Amino acid sequence: MMQKLWQKKLKLSYRKEVIDIIQFGSSVMDGRENPNDVDIAVIFQKISLKEQLDEAQKIKKQLEKNSEIPVHINSFDMQSLFEPSNFAREGILFYGRSLITKSYFSEYFNFIPKIQIIYSLNLLKKKDKVRFHYMLRGKAGKYGLLRRYSGKLISPGVIEVPPEYENIFIHSIKEITKDFEVKKVFHMK
Repeated sequence: MMQKLWQKKLKLSYRKEVIDIIQFGSSVMDGRENPNDVDIAVIFQKISLKEQLDEAQKIKKQLEKNSEIPVHINSFDMQSLFEPSNFAREGILFYGRSLITKSYFSEYFNFIPKIQIIYSLNLLKKKDKVRFHYMLRGKAGKYGLLRRYSGKLISPGVIEVPPEYENIFIHSIKEITKDFEVKKVFHMK
């Protein structure tokens, strides 16, 4: 049960000081167990902490009406979002999806997040190399992972996928080879 609130047409009411409302964490990822909660970050222009907390709670109440699981909400201004002590920072910037624009939050900064999976098939038997190819490209009229999940073969040994499908690709690749690494990259928009 995915809780992709960013895909729903939500009629949210919020103050003009709200820069964005972002869903992040396990609830935006495919290929994971059912999430325990929906993680939401509300990014504010510089206003008092009390005003941030009050507005975040109003937004939370609206979102709870659209979610089957609990909503966990955090409020940040731009400065606190980028603090080294903010452990949610990477999840918000890399995986976060805007409930307002429906796009990645990082696009606010003109960056598009991607997962690059670098793999080697050198030590595999021929039948496993063929199996790997079918997994990525498909077979007998069935779509492979690349087409089904908007992935792209960048060069031999490198595929690039949207962040929300990272777990699906990793799980499928692990069934054939352990010789791969995962990198998180940003492209300029």
